[in-house]
Amino acid sequence: MSLTPFAPMSDGIGPLYPVVDDVDLLERLLRLGVKTVQLRVKQAEHPQLAYWVQRAVALGNVHHAQVFINDHWQLALEAGAYGVHLGQQDLQEADLDRLARQGVRLGVSTRSPEQLAAAVDLSPSYIAIGHIFPTTTKQLAEPPQGASALAEQVAALNGRFPTVAIGGIDLDRAPEVWRTGVDAIAVVRAVTQAPDLAARIEAFNQCLSEPTYRQSDQQGGRDAIGQ
Repeated sequence: MSLTPFAPMSDGIGPLYPVVDDVDLLERLLRLGVKTVQLRVKQAEHPQLAYWVQRAVALGNVHHAQVFINDHWQLALEAGAYGVHLGQQDLQEADLDRLARQGVRLGVSTRSPEQLAAAVDLSPSYIAIGHIFPTTTKQLAEPPQGASALAEQVAALNGRFPTVAIGGIDLDRAPEVWRTGVDAIAVVRAVTQAPDLAARIEAFNQCLSEPTYRQSDQQGGRDAIGQ
């Protein structure tokens, strides 16, 4: 566990948070105005991995964007990354206190209310809640949580940390997810498989600019997680 709270996000977290495994695609997204993006490369032994991380960090600096590196926290530190995103297993292995002392932002994946409560104790920069719907991008033992469970967890956090919904979210499902009061929506295939990337980003931006009813305002009376 980190003894130092992680720095907050510089410019908020959302509303759209693409997660990609291609640095060229990451650059295209930044050129389209996306301000928060994650590079998620699962092949730890990939010969280009260190270069991709360095390039992603450099692109984030050029475009004044918040680029997160998934899993590879040591490479992220060496490259001077803005942030890292860690799953439950990686949290056990990473030097969290070192990351926090270096000012690296931390995003944490959670897949249950219990994991959410544990994430709060880390004082991360944001908390990702998933998976909301069935997804083929990862092999997961846990069942999808659904939008209702997402709304309950967002409300329980009561605004203490920015929240990101992830897992099987496409343009059709985005309005339902957005109505839960979540701060950002992470998308993978909805972006990586888009036939027209610019049009897809514009469609998401329009959807996520709609006023949303924050259920957490309605449910403020319930006990918040970690309080």
